[in-house]
Amino acid sequence: MKVSRRGLLGGGAAVAGVGGAFVAGRTSSPATADVANVGGGQPAFPFRGTHQAGVVTPAQERLHFAAFDLTTDSRDDVVALLQAWTDAAERMTQGEGAGPVGPTEGAANLPPDDTGEAIGLPPSGLTITFGFGPGFFERLGLDDRKPAALADLPHFPGDTLDPARSGGDLCVQACAQDPQVAVHAVRNLARIGFGAVAVRWSQLGFGRTSSTSTTQSTPRNLFGFKDGTANVKAEEDAALEEHVWVQPGDDGGDWLAGGSYLVARRINMTIEVWDRQPLEDQEGFVGRTKAGGAPLSGGQESTEPDFTMPGSDGPVIPEDAHVRVVHPSENDGIRMLRPGYNFVDGSNALGGLDAGLFFIAFVRDPGKQFVPVMNRMATTDALVEYLRFTSSALFAVPPGAGPGEYVGQALLA
Repeated sequence: MKVSRRGLLGGGAAVAGVGGAFVAGRTSSPATADVANVGGGQPAFPFRGTHQAGVVTPAQERLHFAAFDLTTDSRDDVVALLQAWTDAAERMTQGEGAGPVGPTEGAANLPPDDTGEAIGLPPSGLTITFGFGPGFFERLGLDDRKPAALADLPHFPGDTLDPARSGGDLCVQACAQDPQVAVHAVRNLARIGFGAVAVRWSQLGFGRTSSTSTTQSTPRNLFGFKDGTANVKAEEDAALEEHVWVQPGDDGGDWLAGGSYLVARRINMTIEVWDRQPLEDQEGFVGRTKAGGAPLSGGQESTEPDFTMPGSDGPVIPEDAHVRVVHPSENDGIRMLRPGYNFVDGSNALGGLDAGLFFIAFVRDPGKQFVPVMNRMATTDALVEYLRFTSSALFAVPPGAGPGEYVGQALLA
């Protein structure tokens, strides 16, 4: 019997072990499978599927991202961890407690198996996505199964990375419409993982900065501009196969086929400096109008930029405009799926906002897709003057879990 968190969660005696997950079919992706509306019209995305949810799922409004370090080198311990995480993630994405008993039932002399802050809240479109960093393979003696593409990202020009906020052996991306639901998910996974993992760093995000579905409008970043117009969309099946999903025969072996790579970059924006720039300059730096997001060459937001159109002083879209520098036509057709988020983490030591973009990209091959575009951006993009890259990490995102499986089973079984 499933125990819902949308009332006072009931249950009986605690269930021993991590088996007996509530299973859904693996015949479709969580992004395209039927979505259950549970409680107040808030959707519940299926956890199980060919691909992990949270990649091509229509981007939600809130994020809690956490990177973990392994505190054990026992493969058995890590398998038990991933089994427990899979079970808990499946329950929480359906609006249930992290454990089978719940936060208010069970033995009074034992800690609850759920922390309780999500009691009464609907699923809120929660998705939980897991990834493995380079150190995961090294710690567990799996170097022979580590993809060559899963190497530490290079130091790009302009990087001012904080090592304490970079890297990690595992990651959890929890996205939802309600921030408390996302925080509840990461909090409980960290609690369940005690003894096997420890949080290395984390990031809260609000206000998606890109659309990942044609059903969504393009949002704005903290510079006030629409971002991610050319993003790969969930409905572009051929583009997903080419640019996002690892294919059989790709580097890494078949255990990663149907998965992807997750690039995470914390990008601080010097907002106060930006706010003092004239509108004309801001639009020139971006290459789009601030009002509607149309390229400076004309049309509407979805109109393809015309990089050959002359202006009064060079091209109407400047050579160093962001939209030109990162556009697929200027980068051998490279595209990425980017469900990023805004963040504001208070003020910095100088009294300015500690704010910016938490950049996330899902790619089929980071070395062939993200690295060349980032190098081009770091050296030629006018926006870089107003950006500080303070955190960086790369993770391999395994495919989804089928009935009775745990995430990453093809790698570790």
